[in-house]
Amino acid sequence: MIEPPYLETPRARIRIADEADAPKLLHYRLENRAHLSPWEPLRENEYYTLEHCARTIADSRELARQDRGYLLMAFDHAEQSILATCNFAHLVRGAFQACHVGYGVAARMQGQGLMREILEPSTAWAFGALNLHRVMANYLPRNERSARLLASLGFEREGYAKRYLQIAGVWEDHILTARIRPDA
Repeated sequence: MIEPPYLETPRARIRIADEADAPKLLHYRLENRAHLSPWEPLRENEYYTLEHCARTIADSRELARQDRGYLLMAFDHAEQSILATCNFAHLVRGAFQACHVGYGVAARMQGQGLMREILEPSTAWAFGALNLHRVMANYLPRNERSARLLASLGFEREGYAKRYLQIAGVWEDHILTARIRPDA
């Protein structure tokens, strides 16, 4: 098993959540429901329950144990609240050595550079500890903030996928980007 990260930035502690963090995840989801809903799949009401949050954390810990995915949460330094999430998902080994990264930031933290502060060391960890060759990130064409963020982190546009993912109940086009391991 790969050692899970414990990363620190000026404003955040980044790690995999544990069972005790379920109430914090629920608060993050409820507080940011309207803010994140235009960028995510439709969510059932169950998603906004403590039980679902606990199951999400347990499932994420199992995926990490299996080296199949790493759901990282960025907490404030006192670890009282979640500021953002960063998910290295669909990890494929073998000849590919790649994953997708998805992320979200709390509405109250948006526009302050926090997501860049979190993604920079998290992506470095993925290239280092996980020894990945490629990290891919896709975004909606209208999401100019993500476009700028990913470009600033060295992600390059690789394509355009029609009706790629169902977001907020609608099949949406996505711009496909990737970043290759810097020393590759």
